[in-house]
Amino acid sequence: MDALSVIAFFAYGPALVILWYFYHADRYEPEPRRYVLGTFLLGGTLSIGIAYVLESFLTLGGAIEPILPASAFYVALVAGIVEEPAKALAIRWPFKAGQMDGIMDGLVYGVAAGLGFAATENFMYGLGWGVAVTVTRAFLTPLAHATWSAIVGVGYGMKAEGKVDSVLPYFLLAIVLHFVWDYYAFLSAAVPAYNVLLIFFIILNLALLRYFLIMGRAEDRSRIWYYWFKRRDGP
Repeated sequence: MDALSVIAFFAYGPALVILWYFYHADRYEPEPRRYVLGTFLLGGTLSIGIAYVLESFLTLGGAIEPILPASAFYVALVAGIVEEPAKALAIRWPFKAGQMDGIMDGLVYGVAAGLGFAATENFMYGLGWGVAVTVTRAFLTPLAHATWSAIVGVGYGMKAEGKVDSVLPYFLLAIVLHFVWDYYAFLSAAVPAYNVLLIFFIILNLALLRYFLIMGRAEDRSRIWYYWFKRRDGP
C-alpha cells in the first residue's frame, strides 16, 4: 500500500467507523443516510475549506498580516473561534431541512460534521507532514472534533424541539473546549508533562459523548409512541 493510500485510510477510516457507531445508536428513529453522509461530506469540504481560508489570514498571513503574533494562545483561540462555526454550517443543513427533532438527532449530525472535518484535516496533515502524523492524529482528533460539534448539534436539536431559544451557549462551550485542547496540545510539544492534561481531555470528550448519548436515548424512549405513530402514518 502506497503512502497516499495509508494516509487516506487512517484519515477517513476511523472517522467512518465512529460515524457508523453513532448512526446505529439512534435506534428509535434513525436519520436518513443521505443527510448523515451529506453532513459528513459538508464537514470535510465546505467547513474545512472556510476554516482553512480564514485561519490562513488570521494566523499565517496572506494578503494581510496576522492580527496578533502566532503564539500558542492566539492560534488555539483562532482555531476554536473559526472552526466551530465553520463546522456548524454543515449541521445547519439538516437543521434547516427539518431533519432534527431532538437531542439524538443533534448528536448524530453534530458528530457527522465533526468527523468529516477531522478526517479531511488529518488527510491534509498527512500530505504535508507524512504518514506518522495522520496515524497519530487518527486516534485523537476525530473524537475531539466529534465532541465539540456534538455540543453544537445537541443545541440545534434542542432548539428544533423548542427547549432552548438560542444555541449560543453551546457554541461558547464548544469553542472553549476546542481552545483549551489546542492550547495544551501546542504546549505539550515543548513540555511533555502537558500530555497528562490531554489524556484528561480525551476522557472528558468521551464522557460528554456518552452523556449526550444517554440523554438522547432517554428522550427518545419517552417519545416511543410518537415514533410508532409517525412510522405507521408515514408513506
